[in-house]
Amino acid sequence: MAELTETMDQAACPVEYTPAGDSTGVKAMADKEGKYLTFLLAKEEYGIEITKIREIIGMMPITTVPQTPEFVKGVINLRGKVIPVIDLRLRFGMEAIDYTERTCIIVVEIEGHAGTVQISIVVDAVSEVLNVNADDVEDTPTFGAKLNTDYILGMAKMEGGVKILLDIDQVLSRDEVAALDKAA
Repeated sequence: MAELTETMDQAACPVEYTPAGDSTGVKAMADKEGKYLTFLLAKEEYGIEITKIREIIGMMPITTVPQTPEFVKGVINLRGKVIPVIDLRLRFGMEAIDYTERTCIIVVEIEGHAGTVQISIVVDAVSEVLNVNADDVEDTPTFGAKLNTDYILGMAKMEGGVKILLDIDQVLSRDEVAALDKAA
């Protein structure tokens, strides 16, 4: 009986798998290492690579633009440049809230059809700039085939919690970026 068990064990796992030998995964995690601006949305912390951030400003008057999606709040005039504003809460399907004195607008630079485009995002509050090590970042969990998580760069394990790292270039589709660029 012992011989049969040993033979079955060998047959069940004929090839040894070592994830450490996968240099693609190691490179992908190393690409996620760096400084991230963290902010709050509905009591959850998110982060965006600091290289994508152009400016952080307090709330200012937003001019609405007709026939835009609900998450597009309108445009702002920032030192003579018209920049589209999206409410990240609404983009992520969260409940809308009244803006407070902690509500901020983060101006980011994203990749569009014709190069880089500046957009601004409304967040509940800005937290801090964090240094994230590659060892602290895990891949985005799979939530099923129908849920698109391309906009999530990874999950940073920090201080007993998790911060969701966003790929800001993927938060909006290319068509949405083109429409925003046109509206501005």
